[in-house]
Amino acid sequence: MSLNKELLEILACPGCKGPLTPVDDEQGLFCPACNVVYPVRDEIPVMLLDEVVPKSDWDQGVRERKK
Repeated sequence: MSLNKELLEILACPGCKGPLTPVDDEQGLFCPACNVVYPVRDEIPVMLLDEVVPKSDWDQGVRERKK
């Protein structure tokens, strides 16, 4: 999977407006300031605060927010 580099340059965290870093072969976008990961599904970043996964959960293999 490869996200568009131009898209990655303009995307920002919806929570803090900070930069995002691809993680796990671009399966998610990590915000270091908020310590959360926004999942990427079907090569589309899901930039919704309702879908964000805490980094600690992401590191344990959780790819969807617990409801």
